[in-house]
Amino acid sequence: MSALPLVLLHGWGAHPGVWGELIAHMALGHTVIAPDITGYGDAAPAIDQVIDRIAATVPERCVIAGWSLGGQLALAWADRHPQQVAKLILISTTPRFVAGLDWSHGMDVKAFNSFSDVVSTDPAAALRRFMLLETQGDMDARDVARKLEVLLASRAAADRVVLLHTLEWLRDTDLRPVLPAIRQPAWVIHGDRDRITPPGAAEYLVQQLPDARLAWMHGNAHAPFISDPAAFSRMITEFCNE
Repeated sequence: MSALPLVLLHGWGAHPGVWGELIAHMALGHTVIAPDITGYGDAAPAIDQVIDRIAATVPERCVIAGWSLGGQLALAWADRHPQQVAKLILISTTPRFVAGLDWSHGMDVKAFNSFSDVVSTDPAAALRRFMLLETQGDMDARDVARKLEVLLASRAAADRVVLLHTLEWLRDTDLRPVLPAIRQPAWVIHGDRDRITPPGAAEYLVQQLPDARLAWMHGNAHAPFISDPAAFSRMITEFCNE
């Protein structure tokens, strides 16, 4: 039996080109689809609307993999269209990005608002700052940052309107209430040196999802699939084929 198609959902400030090296290492004949989660103009769609639009363009049964913000979309997709999602791969994902009184595994609200201000005034500087934060702490931070920069430079960056709108997704989304209802097999993959989505968020996902396993990427920060795309490809291919 052939493997199910794999849908890759990129993170904030990125685009489908970020998956380029990973896709190049995928097994021959394995169908990989990498949509642009922000490619819907300036209409400011809600996350559910974006999920519905992407879901209508892919096969009726898929494995959905998401990185960071893309992982949040993957979780919401599994909750919204459970019959379409066979399995989940959650890379550097958190159910809630911003910290709160009952959530310590997120970014401080003041830091988030300060970053939003930078996005509003100088989007290019904000993207450079975010890219460095994504690789900070990685044992090969300089090399990972260089690879990420090359991949992101393969396409034009999102404009200020899109960046601010998708930041609102990160600010407002809280998927904790729906996690127990997401029963698809899920593989949570997380760098143990992640400075953007703390490792505690990965542990929480595994505790709350009914059928989840956790794989730590030791020595990696927020973009483990950039650090070693060949090994990462083997990992997710095996999971897709189980």
